[in-house]
Amino acid sequence: MGAGHVTIEDVVDISRGRATPMIDTDEEVRSRIGRSAGMIQAAVDDGRVVYGVTTGYGASATFGVDTEIAHDMPLNLLRYHGCGTGEPFTYEQSAAIVAVRAASLARGYSGVRLELLERLCDLVRFGILPVIPQEGSVGASGDLTPLSYVAAVLVGEREVWRKGAQIPAAEALESFRLEPLSLRAKEGLAMMNGTSVMTALACSAWDRARRLARLACTATAMVSDVLGGEPGHFTDRIFELKPHAGQRAAARWIRETLGKESDEEAARVQDPYSIRCAPHVIGVLLDSLPFTRTLIETEVNGVNDNPLIDPDQGRYLHGGNFYGGHSCLATDTLKNVVSNIADLLDRQLNLLCNPATNHGLPANLVARTGYDRYAHHGFKAMEITASALTAEALKMAGPASVFSRSTESHNQDKVSLSTISAREALRILDLTETVAVVHLLGAVQAVDLRGAENVGEGSRA
Repeated sequence: MGAGHVTIEDVVDISRGRATPMIDTDEEVRSRIGRSAGMIQAAVDDGRVVYGVTTGYGASATFGVDTEIAHDMPLNLLRYHGCGTGEPFTYEQSAAIVAVRAASLARGYSGVRLELLERLCDLVRFGILPVIPQEGSVGASGDLTPLSYVAAVLVGEREVWRKGAQIPAAEALESFRLEPLSLRAKEGLAMMNGTSVMTALACSAWDRARRLARLACTATAMVSDVLGGEPGHFTDRIFELKPHAGQRAAARWIRETLGKESDEEAARVQDPYSIRCAPHVIGVLLDSLPFTRTLIETEVNGVNDNPLIDPDQGRYLHGGNFYGGHSCLATDTLKNVVSNIADLLDRQLNLLCNPATNHGLPANLVARTGYDRYAHHGFKAMEITASALTAEALKMAGPASVFSRSTESHNQDKVSLSTISAREALRILDLTETVAVVHLLGAVQAVDLRGAENVGEGSRA
């Protein structure tokens, strides 16, 4: 981190313990980090007006701060923001958050010391990760409240995850012989005034959405196969003539699972939309991935706090890079496309369970025969559960960004709500993945009822 490009996959690998972050050893990177930190000390020594260094925070920026107390401000900042609510983010999510914050700060335009950056990497490497409440961020100025929990751990305050338990941060640091840091001017603000929570969550959401698309194609192929559907719906020629890359890829994956492009014995000329148009629905998700990847990775690798400390030009830049609008666009988009997958799979499950549409399978996929079958209801309640989960996903699918509200004495009078969007995206993925599981259970039951000899190799597998 520092000069290279950090990808979504890098962040996911770090969160799952498959990789560890480290600060680039390139001399130019480390020189920039040192010079940027030096500019902060110079501003304090010279009494230069720099937001959050020699002024108050937020709407209190009009108040100057005496030089002798400038170094006390970071600790005060992180303490008064320790008011997050709700359940904590998971250990994996916390690892991603710390890594993404390090990626931005390591660019060398935030005025923090190399020692602080290396300590962030230590937290991930040693598995002592901040316990961060999920609620309390409006997505501008960045993720102030949740990131205060990362800053607090650096100074030995609050709690961390350690081997599945929550323990005091001071105790965890001591166990690895790590001294708590004393934050210098600007370092508390640099740690907190950025988009790293929303963006770390967006990385996870993107990765899960990508895998969900492939799973939805497999599920669609199984339903088409077991219902004797028309495989010609997925022939490549259709998608050559309206060449959206995502729907063409989805159709190809469905064809590969079916193992055929045509069937003269197909029961119908056309299947219901939830099968026939599945590549078009899944394709929207697939086509959103390159676009949202660009948004998310630009945020991961960008310098997203305020003020920016530019040692290359010797400038203190006051701006709004903490605003999470692009990250919010990414997760609002993922919410939309993923919830549509939930609806698609829910409708396909209905085709399997409904005797009017399942082409000879028993109602609700009940395996019993004879009069006894009427005492059993098979997948009836499973279908209801899938419908309930789908309804919840669809209800959450609207954009979060349009609910911006003025905050903090009207200083933060336009906010992104990106962290709320990211949390909702993950919830929609939880729901949709569960719908997919119920769907696949139904599809496997349908294959058993139809007889493995009557379906293709892809469905049997």
